Amino acid sequence: MQQLWPTYGIENIDGLLDFATIFDNPTPVTLEIGFGNGDNLIDMAAAAPGQNFLGIEVHEPGVGHCLLRIEDLKLKNVRLIRDDAVHILNEHIADERLQRVNLFFPDPWHKKRHHKRRIVQRDFAELIAHKLEAGGVFHVVTDWPDYADHIAEVMSTTPRFEQLAAAPSDRPVSRFDSRGVTLGHENWEKAWCTCSKLPISS
Repeated sequence: MQQLWPTYGIENIDGLLDFATIFDNPTPVTLEIGFGNGDNLIDMAAAAPGQNFLGIEVHEPGVGHCLLRIEDLKLKNVRLIRDDAVHILNEHIADERLQRVNLFFPDPWHKKRHHKRRIVQRDFAELIAHKLEAGGVFHVVTDWPDYADHIAEVMSTTPRFEQLAAAPSDRPVSRFDSRGVTLGHENWEKAWCTCSKLPISS
């Protein structure tokens, strides 16, 4: 964290993020929310050097692991934020500035009394819709069937999104895929796009 964060991390954010300055190019940005140890984020960034990737995660060990992989691969197209994703989206990312948002294996909060803590709620879906450009993609994976049902219900009542026939095929196989197999879970993987330009917020 001490050696690599100043190079790849973003902090002390004041106002809206200027991605063209942060990445030193105008290429569209893919955001991964809750990247864990960063393996998905890094593998996708390494496979697409002409695209920019932003990861948000709160847990320092995962951030540290991700920083080491970025440095090891000498990636120029990845930046990290250690903060609450909803706060960053609300306060520091302008509308229609993201090409894609990935949410892979979010915490299922599987106990019923904790369901309100799940990140995918109607307000969150509306927020993501505003931050994606027209035609932008929201890609979600979970291995918890009841959370999948919850996400499907939320997304079906978010009119700015239209479900894609198939999710993007570029997601790497992760340790969570292996965990799901061990637990006897099947992955539920869906994606939606904002298929028309959003109205200007008042």
